[in-house]
Amino acid sequence: MDRSHHPIEPWQLRETELDLDRLEQAESLFSLSNGHIGLRGNLDEGEPFGIPGTYLNSFYESRPLPYAEAGYGYPESGQTLVDVTNGKLIRLLVDDSPFDVRYGDLHSHERVLDFRSGILQREADWTSPGGKRIKVRSRRLVSLTQRAVVAIEYVVEPVDQPTRFVVQSELVANETQPRLSDDPRVAAVLENPLEPVSQHGDREDVVLVHRTRKSEQLMAAGMAHEVEADTRVKTDVDVQENWARSTVICELKPGQSLRVVKYVAYGWSSLRSETAIGDQVAAALAGAQFSGWDGLVQQQREFLDDFWDAADVEVHGHAELQQAVRFALFHVLQAGARAERRAIPSKGLTGAGYDGHTFWDTEGFVLPTLTYTMPDAAADALRWRHSILPLAKERASVLGLRGAAFPWRTIRGQECSGYWPAGTAAFHINADIAEAVTRYYCATSDDKFMTEVGIELLVETARLWMSLGHHDRDGQWHLPGVTGPDEYSAVADDNVFTNLMAARNLRAAARYAAKQPAKARELGVDAEEEAAWRDAAAAVYVPYDAELGVHPQSAGFTRYAEWDFEASRGKYPLMLHAPYFELYRKQVVKQADLMLATYWCGDAFTAEEKARNFDYYERLTVRDSSLSACVQAVAAAEVGHLDLAFDYAYEAALIDLLDLHSNSGDGLHMASLAGAWMAMVAGFGGLRERGGMLSFDPALPDGLSQLAFSVRWRGVRLRVEAHHREVRYAVHDGPDAQITFLHAGEEITVTADAPVTRPLTKRVPLMPRPSQPPGREPMSALGQHPAVESEQGQRSKARANAGAGPTKDAARTSAAQDV
Repeated sequence: MDRSHHPIEPWQLRETELDLDRLEQAESLFSLSNGHIGLRGNLDEGEPFGIPGTYLNSFYESRPLPYAEAGYGYPESGQTLVDVTNGKLIRLLVDDSPFDVRYGDLHSHERVLDFRSGILQREADWTSPGGKRIKVRSRRLVSLTQRAVVAIEYVVEPVDQPTRFVVQSELVANETQPRLSDDPRVAAVLENPLEPVSQHGDREDVVLVHRTRKSEQLMAAGMAHEVEADTRVKTDVDVQENWARSTVICELKPGQSLRVVKYVAYGWSSLRSETAIGDQVAAALAGAQFSGWDGLVQQQREFLDDFWDAADVEVHGHAELQQAVRFALFHVLQAGARAERRAIPSKGLTGAGYDGHTFWDTEGFVLPTLTYTMPDAAADALRWRHSILPLAKERASVLGLRGAAFPWRTIRGQECSGYWPAGTAAFHINADIAEAVTRYYCATSDDKFMTEVGIELLVETARLWMSLGHHDRDGQWHLPGVTGPDEYSAVADDNVFTNLMAARNLRAAARYAAKQPAKARELGVDAEEEAAWRDAAAAVYVPYDAELGVHPQSAGFTRYAEWDFEASRGKYPLMLHAPYFELYRKQVVKQADLMLATYWCGDAFTAEEKARNFDYYERLTVRDSSLSACVQAVAAAEVGHLDLAFDYAYEAALIDLLDLHSNSGDGLHMASLAGAWMAMVAGFGGLRERGGMLSFDPALPDGLSQLAFSVRWRGVRLRVEAHHREVRYAVHDGPDAQITFLHAGEEITVTADAPVTRPLTKRVPLMPRPSQPPGREPMSALGQHPAVESEQGQRSKARANAGAGPTKDAARTSAAQDV
């Protein structure tokens, strides 16, 4: 992205010029969502566009997954997020000229996404080919308080002469989907996925009802309008099977204006009737009109004020990073705020990249952020996991395993990955879910959640590990043939991350089963099973290379041949240039794997081991995954390489603003955006959970003068203000609020009227700053690294290369390709 068109401002993203060559990326950046409904940031009039997009969480179409050679247990169908009925459209005719920025003269065009108001604002100054100069202003929101509602305010006025305006507000189903690229990370293209069911329209409101052809889900979209003008207006309504149009016509003189407020509502279900869904949409429209535009705006601001009070991260000394971190947090909020027992996709609802699927990104990256900033949203996401538990148990049974085998990628709950090594074999998703459960409970003490949801998730995930693992002749417990977070090292034995996380899962299941014996017995857990879990966890095998003094990522990894990184210069991501067979048998790491183990399972490593491991794996990690930079930031900060951590944090936060992976046009990278929070709060703030207590150990890089953030912990908001020499802890709740936690190992209690300050000592690394593979150094937070290619070059390269293997970052887009 050309940052010259996007001024650095602390609380908003502003686009001062419309760049038609980067429409797809801008549409993702300016997306609005509440986790229930998602709107890409398309122009109001619909054209020009990069990728049109209106998404409803978990509303998908099924598609077959044929195989050249089928195998037992292979999934038979995939699921793809549907671009549903578009309610954003407001077309404008100026006399007889359509308002289209590609014609006439566009004098100015500006869009602003405000993180505090949750509103996307647009202003355009345009002269038509016929010589009529006009101004257009619009504001758009997806309500965070009325989850089914979208609202748009659209205002037009002539500048210098009387002008006739025709405003056409539309609902359009089955929009044509462009195929912009052969990049395998984009989504499958569905043609006309919606069948018309019924239509209703009058001057009060319009409702269109459709059904997906194969998954047979029903959806309804409705619209209603309020019209204000300084002169006479004529209105008309026309309704067809796949579109509806409300037309407003008037003639305005300079100084006069036409204001149209459009309310749009959506409803969908695989269970409820057409009548029920239609009535739901009508009710949502009525509720929106009752609140009115001003009421919806006020509700939005109040919701966001409460969120930012507990979630804001203040970055002093680097204005660009400050903007990027708030941009990231805003979109993470949008992804989860009203998901309400539905999945949080890896792209949120900003695009259909990865077919709109949910991966381990949710539990591994998004939920840690939501747990400490908006815990109710984290609980809802875990309740969704619990709702698909029967499908996960069925999948485990098909595989001949006990417990639950959660899908690697899914929308509804069925496994949609047709590639075993980077799909089903990545069993660590079970442990990631279990970790999210224990993290949430530790942060909230939500006993109801644990009884209703948490314990059963822990028990069934633990049972899977006991089916997968075994004790050897020496009594050590192994997990052979699994894929860890690094998808360039698939189907390996004893992946350290997976082994340690499985052990955590087993210990947690045993611990909470013992705490709630009645619930455990209800689930069929007895003392013998609990003991088996504890025994396996205690005997878990953790590979170690004594000669090198490091932990092999998986057994034998450090004895593999080394990858020729010099020969790979300019050939990234490697999955687009090398066969997976070569990647699997060489020392090359797609994304942080062992480093994630040292972060999440930190008590399993000494400080010296962490430093040596970091040094070794930095030289092998190419960051072909968007999940890597934030983890490397946390690991670098812990071992004392604060400036390197600063670079990685910068990269994680700017991933979409700079389109660093050349696929932001297909949707934003929610895990990396959540990882920006992780890099700041867990990296520089040192946030950890130790023995059921919060723990902090802050340290700042030279590029930052201060870092301030808040976390929610058991109903209390703790504010942390870290400087280079000291840190201040304060509670900003009621007078009786207090919290006890650890600071650098020291137990501290902070009350509302007694903040605590502690000195900080400079963190000194145990080893010199390591190098990275040639050409894969992180961007410098203090000046773009020369190894970073121009954005246009990245885009051209991504579109020129096709045919990658089917890992998450190369998710196949058609049934045949998914093999």
